[in-house]
Amino acid sequence: MVYQLNRRQFIQTSTAIGAGLYVSGKALGADAKRKDVINVALLGAGAQGQVLMDAVMKAEDPGIRFVAVCDIWEEGNLRKVSRRLKAWERQGHIGTPYTDYKEMLDTEKDLDAVLVATPDFWHSEHACACMEKGLHVYCEKEMSNTVEGAKKMVQARDATGKLLQIGHQRRSNPRYRFCYDSLIRRAKLLGRITTINGQWNRSKASCEDLVAPEGTEIDEGTLNKYSFKNMHQFLNWRWYKGLGGGPIVDLGSHQIDIYTWFLGCNPKSVVASGGVDYWAGHEWYDTVMAVYEYETKAGMVRAFYQTGTTNSNGGYFETFMGDEGTLTISEASARGSVYKEGWIPEEAWNKWVEAEYIRKPKAVAVAKGEAEAEAVLDVRASTPPDEYKIPVTMNVPYHQPHLLNFLNAIRGTETLNCPAEIGYETAVSVLKVNEAVAKNCRLEFKPEDFHI
Repeated sequence: MVYQLNRRQFIQTSTAIGAGLYVSGKALGADAKRKDVINVALLGAGAQGQVLMDAVMKAEDPGIRFVAVCDIWEEGNLRKVSRRLKAWERQGHIGTPYTDYKEMLDTEKDLDAVLVATPDFWHSEHACACMEKGLHVYCEKEMSNTVEGAKKMVQARDATGKLLQIGHQRRSNPRYRFCYDSLIRRAKLLGRITTINGQWNRSKASCEDLVAPEGTEIDEGTLNKYSFKNMHQFLNWRWYKGLGGGPIVDLGSHQIDIYTWFLGCNPKSVVASGGVDYWAGHEWYDTVMAVYEYETKAGMVRAFYQTGTTNSNGGYFETFMGDEGTLTISEASARGSVYKEGWIPEEAWNKWVEAEYIRKPKAVAVAKGEAEAEAVLDVRASTPPDEYKIPVTMNVPYHQPHLLNFLNAIRGTETLNCPAEIGYETAVSVLKVNEAVAKNCRLEFKPEDFHI
């Protein structure tokens, strides 16, 4: 049986799937209350902001209404998104446009929450200002481009008592939650995890610098006011130091966050290699390879991660290897399997097949048997592992479950899956990689690094 979770099913079952997960005492707002309508503003209406807005709109929840949008690029982002919201006026949405976030916060008196999707270096100021105005905040990852900025966000959350969800959306993905809770914690199908591999490779075509359509450029004075030198830097801020963190932060933070979550501990060290090997003129590294060490209760785990920007081979995924089995998972729903090591008897996993934790395709078993009959293996070779499929799919936008988790936490019906302290730990882990590349050495983490 394959569980296909649509929107309504996800809302009904996400809490059950995640039973037993770590929940912070500050993941539910002190003033959480049931409201008929949650009024939301979008701060940052670029590509990512539009993805978040669309995910919320597709949830078709009549109790969630956008009332304002803010972006400094009027011609490229603001007018477009404002018009789209006004087109949904019958559903209660209002596309009131702002170019100054302070003006928006001062003017909109009925706001409950803000979705922050601005460049990383603005996250801390924007999120803190919103919470200080009494608003709950959903902030895109990376939490901040500096550890100090991330720390200020946690402190603002603590001081105001508002909710702060960080956009590591895999934390709310039912497939990831199922794998963690059911396959790793309950069934323990992997045995002792010893090695992790992960990557996010993007093609050259998808990493080309962005260019503004003629006639839509922001004037130099406005760009400078918001800490951009020119329009090119505004559009490609992820590649510039002081603004973003390069691909290892932009992409890698999603997956390195999963390493920590599934292992249940933060890393103890990292060594990394990277450089501006291909994209001339960029400041951050276009290729990075990092190795983390995690000292778990069961023993050492070494975790490799790679991000590349010139070739898309293999796409993006995470692989957790244990002495009894392997889990390969990706946000892309086509990839999700558990592989049994050959020395583990099939009977040991049958009970989990019967319990519908895993599913073994008949075609795989037949093909494997035929191959073994014909193959002459080297004496050192291992028997190809049996493949079992993960019986959970997700048929909603990737960010939707995480956004709904945030909005339902405002209602008081759920707790946050990625509250500020978790986002902070991930920021500490990921930002250290660029430092390790620059210093060309192994860097150690101290336990206190992960605490405010």
